[in-house]
Amino acid sequence: MSIVDYIDPPNGELRLVVPVKPIPTITRIRRVLLSPNSIRCLSVLVFFIVWEFAGRRANPLFMAPPSKIWIASIDLWHTGLLQRAIGQSLAPFLMGLFLTIVIGIGIGIAIAQSRSLEYILDPFINALCAIPRIALVPLIILWAGLEFWGKVAIMTSTAVFPVIINTYSGIRDVRGSMLEIGRAYCATELQIFFKITLPAALPFIMAGVRLSVGLCITGIVVAEFFTAISGLGGMIVEYSNVFATAKLFVPITIIAFVGVAFTEGVQWLERRLSRWRILERERG
Repeated sequence: MSIVDYIDPPNGELRLVVPVKPIPTITRIRRVLLSPNSIRCLSVLVFFIVWEFAGRRANPLFMAPPSKIWIASIDLWHTGLLQRAIGQSLAPFLMGLFLTIVIGIGIGIAIAQSRSLEYILDPFINALCAIPRIALVPLIILWAGLEFWGKVAIMTSTAVFPVIINTYSGIRDVRGSMLEIGRAYCATELQIFFKITLPAALPFIMAGVRLSVGLCITGIVVAEFFTAISGLGGMIVEYSNVFATAKLFVPITIIAFVGVAFTEGVQWLERRLSRWRILERERG
């Protein structure tokens, strides 16, 4: 590797260029194979291979291999049943998740910013959080009905509390010294909230949102079990009653993939909104 001299035309300055040593091919391959995404994909691939071998040797009444589940999903797709079920579940799921995040963050911020409101709402939040949601399903059905809004209400009542608690904890966890620095620079209360308090509480809030994604999926399935038998939850009930194991695993697998996709999306959003935390961790 040699050092090359050249003249920079605009300034006429002499600069030295050191050629970068090429990375060996074996090093590149090792980096790709040992990357986090490669390890994740490999673990999933091994899981499906083990499942395939175990499913072929098990009683088809109790277990189906991924190959038969794939064939069953294609059959359901061609008949149009799978698309209709996904649409019936996805619309209330998205609405419920949206309301969960908005209501949860709103209430969490309100009780964290106001001591009086915290004292008023704290007993009710603790009581509702402790009550099993299944016990409230009959009442929710009476109030909101069996269709779209009944599902949304069951989902929201199931998943909103982690967002409330995490938002409250994140705002209360902000160090007083950071707030004092903001006031020392004559920042208004609104500026302190949006530029200091909210960014510092963001990891807590996103952790609550991640938890709520899983609870929303649980809520939509429970809602479809107890309300109108429709959507992916309705498919689970229908095929479990007739012991169609391969078809039963189709909605279960779709629900699992939806949960992974939304959780990864929330984590990506958190990384985008909290780049300063990543830089601090790398600096440390």
